Amino acid sequence: MIATVEGVLQYRGPDGIIVNVGGIGLWVNSSSSTLDQLTPVNSRVSLFTFLYVREDNLSLYGFATGAELTLFKKLLSVSGVGPKVALALLSGLSVEQLSQAIVTGNADSISQVSGVGKKVANRIIMELKDKLEYVGEGSGLAPSRIDNDVVIALTSLGYSVREAMQAISCLTNAENLSAEEKIKLALQQLMSR
Repeated sequence: MIATVEGVLQYRGPDGIIVNVGGIGLWVNSSSSTLDQLTPVNSRVSLFTFLYVREDNLSLYGFATGAELTLFKKLLSVSGVGPKVALALLSGLSVEQLSQAIVTGNADSISQVSGVGKKVANRIIMELKDKLEYVGEGSGLAPSRIDNDVVIALTSLGYSVREAMQAISCLTNAENLSAEEKIKLALQQLMSR
């Protein structure tokens, strides 16, 4: 088992990187959150990794944090969830957001990720709810129906689920706002980045 990879970052693509380790370039599939945390090309990089082995496939998956790797492995344990869906989930939601959605049974947030339907979202919740602890900040309460509507509206405008949820979490005095007000303020925040 390859547990970590350390080397020079040679190439960064939309869904993975090439890490040069002792003259050998390894393709490492990565989530967008990991890709966002990487150093510039031609600098050293260190990743936690998981080697996915099947009869016709050897794929290496790399993550910036141990928490992301742990959640990736747990997602793979769910019936019908392969590495492509697990990586999409970790690209669409942060570890904290995904953990919170699973623990609180928020299938709407999970199913907003591209390639994940309601059926798979519910299966993930059913199989992992008792195996995870909420690892994020705050009260751990499930997002309100209004927040889910705001996420749906923002994702329909082209923002990722992660971007939408981060924008909502940064709103002040949000509990007293309507969905329309939250969308407007979240859009202002997203456009100011």
